[in-house]
Amino acid sequence: MAPHATIPQRAPPPRSPASDSLQREDRPDDTRLMPEAMNRSLTDDPRQLRELLARTQQLAADHDLPSVVVGFAAPEGDRMFPDFVSYVESELRVEDAVFRMTRERAVLVLSDVPRDDAQSIVERLVEGFRGEAATLRELPVHVRYFEVEPGADELTVKRVLPAVFTD
Repeated sequence: MAPHATIPQRAPPPRSPASDSLQREDRPDDTRLMPEAMNRSLTDDPRQLRELLARTQQLAADHDLPSVVVGFAAPEGDRMFPDFVSYVESELRVEDAVFRMTRERAVLVLSDVPRDDAQSIVERLVEGFRGEAATLRELPVHVRYFEVEPGADELTVKRVLPAVFTD
């Protein structure tokens, strides 16, 4: 029998502080290495909504301007709604945020904006999405608003969600 040839092993590449942070043990899987758009779920972590509402209330108090929480709801199984929410996210200012509740429900937070301006912004977003989706005649999205006044009582999920999703 011929002796087995050994293949020389290459040394691993040198590690940098950036690569060390990617190798940390607290990373549950490799999804953090993927671009955010590819890693984006259709729903967000429910605990983040509480933090988002607290931040909204703090901004309203700090800037002495109202903010608005907007609830978007689509019929169950609506195929265009996730695309609409993605469009809304792409059009937002840095200080605004979208929270995806379910495939058919989302919350939009418009910071430092009174209700009338928020309604104009939402109308512009809906029209802009209709323009992007050329075959879309009507977007069956129900929209409700909740204004967060500076100095208002503490915002809670139990207070805000029924206001933006209950008829």
